[in-house]
Amino acid sequence: MHSSEKKIELLAPAGNFEKLEIAIHYGADAVYLAGKDFSLRNFAGNFTPEEMDRAVTLAHRNNVKIYVACNIYARTFEQETLTSYLNQIGDIKPDGVIVADPGVFTEVRRLVPQIPIHLSTQANTTNYRSVLFWETLGVKRINLARELSLAEIKNINRQCQAETEVFIHGAMCMAYSGRCLLSGFMANRSANRGLCAHPCRWKYALVEEQRPGEYLPFAEDNRGAYIFNAKDLMMIEHIPALIDSGVSALKIEGRMKGVNYLGVVVKTYREAIDAYYRNPAAYTVADHWKRELIAVGRRGYCTGFYFGDPREIIPDYANENQAGQQLFLGKVLETHASGKVETEVRNKMFKDECVDILTRQGPAKSDTLLEIETLEGEPLEFAQPNMKVRIRLNNTYARNDLIRR
Repeated sequence: MHSSEKKIELLAPAGNFEKLEIAIHYGADAVYLAGKDFSLRNFAGNFTPEEMDRAVTLAHRNNVKIYVACNIYARTFEQETLTSYLNQIGDIKPDGVIVADPGVFTEVRRLVPQIPIHLSTQANTTNYRSVLFWETLGVKRINLARELSLAEIKNINRQCQAETEVFIHGAMCMAYSGRCLLSGFMANRSANRGLCAHPCRWKYALVEEQRPGEYLPFAEDNRGAYIFNAKDLMMIEHIPALIDSGVSALKIEGRMKGVNYLGVVVKTYREAIDAYYRNPAAYTVADHWKRELIAVGRRGYCTGFYFGDPREIIPDYANENQAGQQLFLGKVLETHASGKVETEVRNKMFKDECVDILTRQGPAKSDTLLEIETLEGEPLEFAQPNMKVRIRLNNTYARNDLIRR
């Protein structure tokens, strides 16, 4: 039987080094990332071997684990390069390698047997016998298929020793366990090789062959029909049920999402998990958690397949795509003895404007940009994107705190 006595792990995505720092800052227990090849998010920026080495060093200094995604379905011509890449990963010593392809699995086990293997959701593990199969081969953790209900997940964990992991927040692929061919057919970019163009998010209309240009309506608004458009997953209200299911890790989707999204989502679930463990019987969803999650860029939220409710998995016909109610203005780089804060500017910010600061704990703090100046001390009325400036606020803040409007 799978044991769930150990505190559940919060696993966050990192598409680049900055996102890794943000995930660590806001409380992730572990981070998953990838090299420049062999993962399913090749447009995320990702990590060179040198950056990956630095990432592992930084994470381990903060008691955070690093898992490297190598979950592509590799082709024969890539095998030599794959072998070389896995040897590099062996030297870097992450805490796990995420795989889906049995050939990649075999090579990981042969070349770097000291590194634990995690099985990707791409392997669509849907039953306890599959889990036991991978267990006997030495897989440490299995990211269960997204199509499972919580009841099925709990049943699997009762019968298996391997750690299990499930997604709790973010975009959901409309295809079975992410095995989509649309992008390959429509944009010549294979989703299963890390190049997904997300055609499921495109706008579609019905046209009859003899009436070109005449769009026939079906579950459609004036922007188009969103026939494949899956809603985003949000499980903040169900942390007790997730922990009770016996999973070892709760995983956030989003290696290609922005820094503000990542900070908000990691911080919110960190607070929720910690609140549950402090007092399970009194767990309630704080108002500011839902406010923050609703304010970030998203589609309509749902609970996916977890509760077997078909209304939760129908496409987002209404296209509830929200750009986000906050504008990410900048990131705190360091605080000076004078109380001024050195900031990296991402969007134009103005002297005297009201801002929100996303700190590590508690609701975002309202503050005012009392002063803006160059690093040389020249006063400014506003700061432009990509500038580094010093600002004065009413309160002091920590490195990597995020400033939003």
